[in-house]
Amino acid sequence: MTLTAGDKAPAFTLPDASGTPHSLADYAGKNVIVYFYPKAMTPGCTTQACDFRDNMAAFTGKNYVVIGISPDKGTALQEFTDQESLPFLLLGDEDKSTLNAYGAFGTKNMYGKEVQGVIRSTFVIDESGTITHALYNVNATGHVAKLRETLGV
Repeated sequence: MTLTAGDKAPAFTLPDASGTPHSLADYAGKNVIVYFYPKAMTPGCTTQACDFRDNMAAFTGKNYVVIGISPDKGTALQEFTDQESLPFLLLGDEDKSTLNAYGAFGTKNMYGKEVQGVIRSTFVIDESGTITHALYNVNATGHVAKLRETLGV
């Protein structure tokens, strides 16, 4: 299952590094960028997270909130946040229910082999909870610059 622009964003409530739950509904009235990444502190995921970090002023200046979601446990989320000084929320989806709801978990090609895993994906959700951009199989490098261009931020 994949989502497309115009679809209602699937609701979610997931824990942050300390176990505090956060819901998509908490951000009603804001533009939200939800990005799904495979694993904290891996090279590609670090590149992508640092790109979001380094471009936060541009996103927040246009009323965007950035949320990163992975199947990581809270300890890994906290370590990743601390190690890279990430100024945005990371949430853990250990049971992969939100990943599945967004179509961000499934079969992917990794080094020539088909494997099951997180499909690096980004969703832009408007103030009313509607998806305006659904981007699957994005590259870790250069993705944030392309997203800024697409969004005009």
